[in-house]
Amino acid sequence: MKAASSQPLRAARSKQRSTKPSRPKVIVNFAITWDGKISTRNLTPATFSSKGDKRRLVEIRAQADALLVGKGTLEKDDMPMGLPSEALRQQRVARGQTAYPMRVVLSNSGRIKTSLKIFQRDFSPILIFSTTRMPQALRDELSPRATLHLTAGDAVDLRAMLAELRKTYRVKKLVCEGGAEVFRSLLALDLVDEIYITLCPAIFGGEKAPTLTGLAGAFLPQTISCKLVKMEVADGECFLRYKVVR
Repeated sequence: MKAASSQPLRAARSKQRSTKPSRPKVIVNFAITWDGKISTRNLTPATFSSKGDKRRLVEIRAQADALLVGKGTLEKDDMPMGLPSEALRQQRVARGQTAYPMRVVLSNSGRIKTSLKIFQRDFSPILIFSTTRMPQALRDELSPRATLHLTAGDAVDLRAMLAELRKTYRVKKLVCEGGAEVFRSLLALDLVDEIYITLCPAIFGGEKAPTLTGLAGAFLPQTISCKLVKMEVADGECFLRYKVVR
């Protein structure tokens, strides 16, 4: 009997290896207290981490092709989502990236304040993924400042959003900076690849201070298991880098 040729199998494997990823690598970065809180009960900006952690946040941000933030976090922190370090910008350019990462805003309602700092800084493109619930007046006001991706329905299709970022905007690495609802939604759809956590020596307590996945609620569809790949201790804090295990 003639042995079956292995050529089709090799061809199939080669084709599989050459297939481009359908979405960017998604990294989520948070600072948390010892009891797992990411903010106060009043949802004030997370000021409990050290200056060193703030520098690390910018360094992580500098590795990304794009930054993702939910509307709530954007309005709470009112951040332009930039890179204040000239050295980091030069390193990006040397790697073939743009000086600043693209900025991506996620909002199901589309009711975004146009007075936010992000819209006053034009150092990198702004993409807004929302729904047709966004009022027409806001669309007209935001259109000159950002590219709008509006879909029908009550909520943005996160898988479709990531696919659009990869295909149209060539985003290979996306860093999500909050908030908890966005993180939970990504986790529920198995769309997170790495989780960066800075464990800070503070304890808030209480039921209304949000955790990584928001306030206490329903379980995720499945348990998310992670593998520790890096740990650093500095300034009394512990920085942990985990890879999601599939």
